[in-house]
Amino acid sequence: RLRLRLRLRLRLRLPQLLLAGLAALLFPELPAVGLKLIGAPLKLTVSQGQPVKLNCSVEGLEDPEIQWVKDGALVQSVDQVYIPISEQHWIGFLSLKSVDRSDAGRYWCQVEDGGETETSQPVWLTVEGVPYFTVEPEDLTVPPNAPFQLSCEAVGPPEPVTIFWWRGGTRVGGPALSPSILNVTGVTQSTVFSCEAHNLKGLASSRPATVYLQALPAAPSNVTVTRLSSNNASVAWIPGSDGRALLHSCTVQVTEAPGGWEVLAVVVPVPPFSCLLRGLEPATNYSLRVRCTNALGPSPYADWVPFQTQGLAPSSAPQNLHAIRTDYGLILEWEEVIPEGSSEGPLGPYRISWVQENGTQGELTVLGTRANLTGWDPLKDLTARVCVSNEVGCGPWSQPVLVSYRDHAGQQGPPHSRTSWVPVVLGILTALVTAAALALILLRKRRKETRFGQAFDSVMARGEPAVHFRAARSFNREGPERIEATLDSLGISDELKDKLEDVLIPEQRFTLGRMLGKGEFGSVREAQLKQEDGSFEKVAVKMLKADIINSSDIEEFLREAACMKEFDHPHVAKLVGVSLRSRAKGRLPIPMVILPFMKHGDLHAFLLASRIGENPFNLPLQTLIRFMVDIASGMEYLSSQNFIHRDLAARNCMLAEDMTVCVADFGLSRKIYSGDYYRQGCASKLPVKWLALESLADNLYTVHSDVWAFGVTMWEIMTRGQTPYAGIENAEIYNYLISGNRLKQPPECLEEVYELMYQCWCSDPKQRPSFTTLRMELEEILGRMSVLSASQDPLYINIERAEEQAEGGGQLGGDQVISGNGDRNGNGTGSVGGIPSDYRYILSPGGPAEQSGEQQSEGACGEAQRRRLL
Repeated sequence: RLRLRLRLRLRLRLPQLLLAGLAALLFPELPAVGLKLIGAPLKLTVSQGQPVKLNCSVEGLEDPEIQWVKDGALVQSVDQVYIPISEQHWIGFLSLKSVDRSDAGRYWCQVEDGGETETSQPVWLTVEGVPYFTVEPEDLTVPPNAPFQLSCEAVGPPEPVTIFWWRGGTRVGGPALSPSILNVTGVTQSTVFSCEAHNLKGLASSRPATVYLQALPAAPSNVTVTRLSSNNASVAWIPGSDGRALLHSCTVQVTEAPGGWEVLAVVVPVPPFSCLLRGLEPATNYSLRVRCTNALGPSPYADWVPFQTQGLAPSSAPQNLHAIRTDYGLILEWEEVIPEGSSEGPLGPYRISWVQENGTQGELTVLGTRANLTGWDPLKDLTARVCVSNEVGCGPWSQPVLVSYRDHAGQQGPPHSRTSWVPVVLGILTALVTAAALALILLRKRRKETRFGQAFDSVMARGEPAVHFRAARSFNREGPERIEATLDSLGISDELKDKLEDVLIPEQRFTLGRMLGKGEFGSVREAQLKQEDGSFEKVAVKMLKADIINSSDIEEFLREAACMKEFDHPHVAKLVGVSLRSRAKGRLPIPMVILPFMKHGDLHAFLLASRIGENPFNLPLQTLIRFMVDIASGMEYLSSQNFIHRDLAARNCMLAEDMTVCVADFGLSRKIYSGDYYRQGCASKLPVKWLALESLADNLYTVHSDVWAFGVTMWEIMTRGQTPYAGIENAEIYNYLISGNRLKQPPECLEEVYELMYQCWCSDPKQRPSFTTLRMELEEILGRMSVLSASQDPLYINIERAEEQAEGGGQLGGDQVISGNGDRNGNGTGSVGGIPSDYRYILSPGGPAEQSGEQQSEGACGEAQRRRLL
């Protein structure tokens, strides 16, 4: 149906008299003055689907603005016509071609005269049809032979509405007035119920409701024992069929052998389907089995699962730990530990842990009761301790022994330990030699090394020191020394360094500005990049957080830059360069990826701002389709380069100043070198609600999975940034999709656009359209919209505003020209409802040649402005 609002202003002279006479014959009872409904009673009843025409007449105004009102809201219908009968006599018609229940209501027309609004007498429109269900019977799950109820309610008009119940193919009971409740004493098998609603216009059938029978649950499966210790064990299982009744608990039975005496029985509420068994004996063989219970009773037990608890760790600490200094190191000795019981198991090696006051520490594992420490500093105090281990773990640590650099030997452990005089003598001799050497050095040359240089030159002839100062080569008064950052200092692979070498930009060439955004791993800041000719270019700098010191994180971050380096397409984000921000000596530099500055930020934030921002604005449908074309074009290029994006979403598309969209954020992208797929091999954060079915199930990523994500991105664009699958948790997405569910069609989305989205979500990846096909289809839709706007849509122009701006030398604003789909923004409306228009004339391009020159001039101006907007 061509939706067209037509208002004719006829400027005829002699033919006008003929038209006035014709109207007098057609409407002989028109009132002379005032505003009244004519040609219709005060109460009008029609059948659903029939046409209805309402009309009213006004006299006394030369050019009235007649407005129709339904239930207090202005009506912007696609079919309103205004006909002049004489110079000050007009008739307005409102046509509803096929009425529905929503068209029922109270109508009147009104006109403004001198700032006051006059209204006509109202007419009540009643739409009759077959009954409409407000409550339908729902599916139920009940125990065998248990009573239950089903409800059914339908409304007219016309009333009354009579309800008949059906059980399977048999009518149950007699008729009952709506609403109706069916009481059933019970069923012994699954049964289908439905209801019929009858009135004078016919009958309607409800949805079939299936009543299922509850049953005992099935036995659990995949019973697994995890995280064994000496006294505890964790067990998990997968429940069997719940018998259509909620499982409320499971029982874990534990015995010392299959079928033996029960040693433990634990009843746990579910979910989760797991529990922790406590109080078990160490190094003991057990078996367990599980069953679950619903409202009807318990399930059978699962099969027995054997397991063995771990033994105990050693309970004794090594005794008599002492240290012996030698010329070659430090020897630690202790007494052998004897196991106290069989549950501890055979003892293994001994572990020595030592630490020095300068922060040096280490561990050593030996098989005997003697260890030689060689990697310690003899000029620092050392503390050591030892424990014995077995397959379970390490036992208690011994009393620590302190080895002081001031003594020839450390403390010898407990009082009853024996002392060796050899380390004492060696220590004294060493101290004497060291003191003599230091004295000689000080006598020959007395000077002091400082942080900033050297003080006190050589002793002069009379033995008096001459004070001089020679500064160190360089120092920093404000903080530790900074070293120049290079790719070699990052610890990344040679392959990645080779790729980034030619795009490395010195840190001194740009100046960081305000923060544009931040996330979990980094931030994006505005910056000014100095060009070779001395000019500055505004760019965006993406950098990791300063506290990220892992080389693997840095390599993952810079790999995105290496990907972007290879791209050259107007709708794919380009790489400006890579830079490194120097930090204090000993700390890795902060890598930075330099990107073009995008004035409008990411597409998702822009769409949200248009809908729920502080100053919302409208985005025409053509603009939204153009966003999709740009993204499809960019993804077509990436797929031709054998790249899969894996994170395509509105948040990862950037909007430039000229409103073109670029695909960006390649942190998860992969290049396909062989075959046509990439399989994720490790855990990482992935966009669950944008992932295809095969990606969720098998971690499989292809160009076809990018097509699925593009369909979700189209849905985001059409909904102006709404969250997909709202109300559904990430863990529930796979089951939701595998059941055949998909995202619903947005309210203002064209059928052909939603059809493209739906094709992107096909379960079979190879049945999804390619990005080339998607781009061509979207360009064709956009082309048809532009042609329709240029050749068929009428232009709604506010002549008075246009003339005012023309006098002031301005142009028509964007809110003065709209497409012919209904409102100023190009959004279509139904036959009733919508936002009223304040435009005085309607010009149809390509209309009758009798239109005045003034109208044609305004039409051309509006046409040019409309094309600029589209």
